[in-house]
Amino acid sequence: MSTQQKLFVVVDPTAETHIALERAIIISKLHAVTPFVYVFVAVDPDAVDTRSSNDQLFRDQKWFDETIKKPLNDAGIEYLIQVSWSSEWQKSIMDSAKRIDSTVIYLPVHAKSNNRRFSFTESKWELLKGAYCPVVLIRPGAGAQRKVILAAVNFQAQRDVQRELNKKIVEQANYFAEMYGATVHVVNGYLDSMNYPDRGRLVNETGIPAERIHVRNGYTSEAVSEVAEEINADLVVMGTLGQNGMTTTRRGNTAERLIAALDTDVMVINHE
Repeated sequence: MSTQQKLFVVVDPTAETHIALERAIIISKLHAVTPFVYVFVAVDPDAVDTRSSNDQLFRDQKWFDETIKKPLNDAGIEYLIQVSWSSEWQKSIMDSAKRIDSTVIYLPVHAKSNNRRFSFTESKWELLKGAYCPVVLIRPGAGAQRKVILAAVNFQAQRDVQRELNKKIVEQANYFAEMYGATVHVVNGYLDSMNYPDRGRLVNETGIPAERIHVRNGYTSEAVSEVAEEINADLVVMGTLGQNGMTTTRRGNTAERLIAALDTDVMVINHE
């Protein structure tokens, strides 16, 4: 029997469009049991001009009624709205998401610039590396349906924590694929031919048919983005190692490059 999911949706009141909320409403219709949506309205001080001269910082009751309540009511979704004044943007999200035992956090990210890079504030990296549940980065213009899911793994990893992370990535990809009736693919990049991933092992340990296993030579960001484009993936599931006392000093270059290289929604699984 399906249980009700709890979707934690971050809304930036200074943004013109609210893609995370829009995506959550679309995805809610695909669930057998309509999820509960927890709308968290807060301003990231690292990314937004918080001076009083910024007119977008002022929102009245009409804005809440038209922008948040109406689309949720029209979709028949049960919800709760919380407004946070905390200066600790990422910690307030993590604490609130944990408090309600959320299933997933939907976090909007800005479109990439012409040079295909985008700035990702330090607070967002802290959130990715400290979240207690998966975080889905919602892209403007990315496909809203979940028909093809791509799991990005590293089966050459030697450390137990990395192997456990591989398992989590595949489990989450399969879980959401089953929920949405989607197809799962797996991609594993490699640089050195001496570390060529064992395709048979990938099939055996992931349970994914060989024709949906993609082993590519190149940097992880290049390998994953190329396969994602080829199979028209609308969600990429990847992992990052969590807090170990170095969260603020080690952003994770591989994760950063991978997120920057993709044009689709990205689910980040944090290994605590």
